[in-house]
Amino acid sequence: MRFSVNIPNFGDFADPETVAVLAQAVEHAGWDALFIWDHVVHEKRLVREIADPWILLTTAAMVTSRIRLGTLITPVARRRPQKLAREVTTLDRLTGGRMVFGAGLGDPVADEYGAFGEPTAPSVLAARLDEGLDVLSRLWSGERTTYVGDHVTVRDVMFRPTPVQRPRVPVWIGGRWPHQAPMRRAARWDGAVPMLSGAWQAEPPNLDEVQALCTFLGRARADVGLTGEPFDIVVGGSSPSGEWPLLDELAALGVTWWDERMPFGELLDRVDPIRRRIDEGPPRLAA
Repeated sequence: MRFSVNIPNFGDFADPETVAVLAQAVEHAGWDALFIWDHVVHEKRLVREIADPWILLTTAAMVTSRIRLGTLITPVARRRPQKLAREVTTLDRLTGGRMVFGAGLGDPVADEYGAFGEPTAPSVLAARLDEGLDVLSRLWSGERTTYVGDHVTVRDVMFRPTPVQRPRVPVWIGGRWPHQAPMRRAARWDGAVPMLSGAWQAEPPNLDEVQALCTFLGRARADVGLTGEPFDIVVGGSSPSGEWPLLDELAALGVTWWDERMPFGELLDRVDPIRRRIDEGPPRLAA
């Protein structure tokens, strides 16, 4: 199992220097990745200080050499896939192949989409997400691409250079479980980042819930002919330092990443609490 740290792109983390220092601490303390949220306003009534996640990731990339970096998650439906493809490719090359691309519908829809005149119907956003992911993968291939969908069009385009990672930067799909549609989507790509019950308070995951999720993902992977291919399952919350027997049970179910998070609330956008946990190092398997 590998271990990541998850931070928002607002509050204390809207300062690029703060994120750079935090990224160095993540790498120094033995964690395996730093993941950053991708919001433009989050809940607009709160009027948060918010930074662009791609600039934050660039600052983290410049001061680290080992950890993986990425967004969890980017709402592809509110992005132009061609611009997104360039951003992710450039960062993957800057990091020497350390990027992970987390994707999903994003939330809150009314604030992040509707406030800017974007569609808010779930079916439309899901279709735009799927078409955007398909186009991203094709552009990252470096091959000549033509694609005509209901929402995205590409005509005779070849994107160079390609990402370092082949055949593409790993794509992880986020979504709320037990909703099956986002996890069925995840099964077609490289990883799943489910929001489980208790996630808002960063509570330890319920093992029965995780088992149901992993069973569903296994069947969904089989349905698309991907059984046996590498696939990441990312489960998170707040963990204790030192040995943690729950990790062994999660690993036995098929979980491959523990994602360290602060609970939603006053600790969420403050750097000091997560920094203290980072410095203690990742939890350890008991076995």
